[in-house]
Amino acid sequence: MEIIDKTLGFQTKEEFDFIDLTQEVEKFVKESQVKNGFINIQTTHTTAPLFLNENEPLLLKDFKVHLEKLSPKEANYHHNDFTRRTVNVCEDECKNGHSHCLALHFPSNLVLNIIDGKMQLGQWQRIFLVELDKPRQRKVQVQIIGE
Repeated sequence: MEIIDKTLGFQTKEEFDFIDLTQEVEKFVKESQVKNGFINIQTTHTTAPLFLNENEPLLLKDFKVHLEKLSPKEANYHHNDFTRRTVNVCEDECKNGHSHCLALHFPSNLVLNIIDGKMQLGQWQRIFLVELDKPRQRKVQVQIIGE
């Protein structure tokens, strides 16, 4: 049994930037030479979660419209009230309550099977990181357990 890990870095470009990680993760699986096991893909951020879905441009636009309706940026969020909030406030803190609320609907990690050296994805499934906040550096950790 082997355990192999890697951290992938990404620069997001905008809010609702859908970054397809599939090729980079597939490359890591191939390099690992693990034939059978699992891969865990984990975000290290509270406002940049992961999901599996189809990478079709019009569908990605639909996702953006759906997310904007689900948690509107201009709604009133307690998290955005810096006159009352005293916990986890950074020097360059932004009003991102909507981003955290949206993240509730996504997983922070994905676990996929590796069989015969390949991740088991459906025909159209792709691995995405989605930026729910402002553009910034993001990290995704991947770990393979197998033989």
